[in-house]
Amino acid sequence: MLLRAYAMGIFPMAETRDDPVIHWIEPRLRGIIPLDGFHLSRSLARRIRRADWRVTTDRAFRATVEGCAERAETWINAPIQTLYESLFAAGHAHSLEVWSGKALVGGVYGVALGAAFFGESMFSRQRDASKAALAFLVHRLRAGGFMLFDTQFLTPHLASLGGVEITQHAYRARLARALDRAANFDPPGYSPKSPSVVSELSALSASAGSSGPDSGGA
Repeated sequence: MLLRAYAMGIFPMAETRDDPVIHWIEPRLRGIIPLDGFHLSRSLARRIRRADWRVTTDRAFRATVEGCAERAETWINAPIQTLYESLFAAGHAHSLEVWSGKALVGGVYGVALGAAFFGESMFSRQRDASKAALAFLVHRLRAGGFMLFDTQFLTPHLASLGGVEITQHAYRARLARALDRAANFDPPGYSPKSPSVVSELSALSASAGSSGPDSGGA
C-alpha cells in the first residue's frame, strides 16, 4: 500500500511522535532537488574535503531513522518507523550515513521506486553533516540513473542546496516519467570519494549558476 501511495504522489506523516494515526499527504506545491542543479557552496565543498567523515549506505538504516526522529517535534511515529524498516528489508528503502570515527553524525533516508527517489528525512549531529549527506546522495542518484529526487516540501535548508518547488501537476508528470524507467541505488563499480563528489557537484553548481535559476529538471 505504501509503495502504491508513492506511485500516486502521496506520502505518510503523523501529527506527532505519539500520534498513532498515519495521515496521507499530497502537497499542492512539491519540493524537489533537480539532479542537474544541486548547489554545492564553496564552504560546504571545503568542509567535505577537510572533514574526517566516512560515508556509507544501508549500514545503519534504523539508527538513521531514529536520528531523524530525534528532535522536539517529529512526524515519525512508531507505525511509520516500522513501515520503513519493512520497506528497507524488502530493498525499497535506503539510508546514507555520515560517520566521524565510530559515531553516526548525519544521514538521510528515503524510498526508491523506478527512477524516482523519495527523500523522507535527514539529520545532523555535526555542522554540515546533513548537507554532506545530501551531496553524496545526489552524486549517487546521478550515477544510478535516477530522474527525480523528491523532497516533499521545500525548506530554506533545501533551497540553499538548489531545491525548488513545482506544481502538483508538474510533479505528477515528472513522477510518471521516472516510474517508467529503471535506476540503481547501488550502481555496479560505484565507489565515490570526497574529491570526485566535490569536483562533479562543483561543476554542476557552476553550470547551474551560469544558466540561471532552474524551475524543474530533476
